[in-house]
Amino acid sequence: METLDLRGVKCPTNFVKTRLKLDKMAKGDQLTVLLDAGEPVESVSSSVVSEGHVIENSDWQESGHYKVVIRRS
Repeated sequence: METLDLRGVKCPTNFVKTRLKLDKMAKGDQLTVLLDAGEPVESVSSSVVSEGHVIENSDWQESGHYKVVIRRS
């Protein structure tokens, strides 16, 4: 599983970087993305789902960000 740290990255750049990373991965692979709360986590989550990928898990971390696990479809 690969990790992409996008804390502090503004929309829509965080989604673009997530999409580019997913495009390089094989179907079924998982990507962990670290995102800020609010618009970043909401935008990236809804966008990857609309592209057909699956959010396996989305958890708030005590360090102040979200950890989102995406399975590439």
